[in-house]
Amino acid sequence: MSKKLLFVILFLCVVFYAFAQDKKGKIAIGLNYGFGSEFSNSNYTFTNHFYKTQLYYRIKETKHFQYEILVQPEINFAIHQLLNFYFVKPETPDYIEKREEYTKLKDVHEYVLNFGFLVRKPIGKIFSIYVLGSIGPMITDTETERMSDGFAFADVLAFGISAKVDQFRFDIRPSIRHVSNAGLNSENAGYNTKNIEIGISYGL
Repeated sequence: MSKKLLFVILFLCVVFYAFAQDKKGKIAIGLNYGFGSEFSNSNYTFTNHFYKTQLYYRIKETKHFQYEILVQPEINFAIHQLLNFYFVKPETPDYIEKREEYTKLKDVHEYVLNFGFLVRKPIGKIFSIYVLGSIGPMITDTETERMSDGFAFADVLAFGISAKVDQFRFDIRPSIRHVSNAGLNSENAGYNTKNIEIGISYGL
């Protein structure tokens, strides 16, 4: 590791520590693991599991609710297969070859940076429930019949339950996820999955 890179990392750590001290009680960092699959259909299969690091910042608190923003870097590992080869239509260039290619089982890696907004309702001193919506850019490394490789977006809507023990918060979070590229590339049918996450965070 070069001295310059080491200096940059050290500088960022100092800045983050100073910011956390200034905002004490409002910031939490966490790690989530999740898994899911496509909604039942006859066109394709898509199973996935993923890891997220999370940075929470509480922007407002009222008598009944807390409002937080999140930054969520994520890596997603998926397995996809086209089941209905008629999804690739004859007007598609080289459609015979593409049908053969797309019906093979594929590993798909997605690298995501989601930004979210969370509304939390405390229930007593330990438990809380919340609704979370997030959106962010991502890179996918594999072309399929449903989506081109490269740049895309991931949208997530989740409902969660938390339990707080000292500085730690334990989460379980069912969610619905949609991935597409907003028409920026040729293939944009995207994927829709139902997921569940478990996680832990630590308040600074």
